[in-house]
Amino acid sequence: MAYTRESAIARLIESYKSYYDIHMFHDGQIPVTARCDFFEHSQKYVLSKRAELWSADCEEFLYLLNIPHLTLDQYVKWRDYVHEDGMRLMHIGPGHMYSFITPVFICDICEEDARKALKKCRIYKSFHFSLHGWMDFHTAVVELSKGRIDANRSGHDTAKILKKVLYSKPTNRRES
Repeated sequence: MAYTRESAIARLIESYKSYYDIHMFHDGQIPVTARCDFFEHSQKYVLSKRAELWSADCEEFLYLLNIPHLTLDQYVKWRDYVHEDGMRLMHIGPGHMYSFITPVFICDICEEDARKALKKCRIYKSFHFSLHGWMDFHTAVVELSKGRIDANRSGHDTAKILKKVLYSKPTNRRES
């Protein structure tokens, strides 16, 4: 299926809305169309929640960016913007296990130097010697003109999900 940037973003949002809190942006000054927030809290306790053995908080902030022609300068500018904004949103402290910050660039055309920079991107941070968890930066680009999806090493799973949502054929299941 051939997508426009808007239809691809709409399809992704439709897929993500059952797991993520979706925040839409309508500011024409920035290409961020939506931020999808995911939070998970796990804990183990004995008999009563006051006798907690451990707890872990995990979160992800996934940004959908609508950019017609992705250049290296644009990639660097919006990568840094998303990184700074995601760091501001994180809840670091005891019980924090990990946070993912994930910009997904939806474009018609991606220049090769921007794709190379995206694939080489490695941003990682541990907090308080990992006692308060860590942050990993996943990034991906969806180049609609070629039907191509690329990601950095940390974003490998993000790319698989994007391919499944955007390019896999729906299965027809019969109810028995």
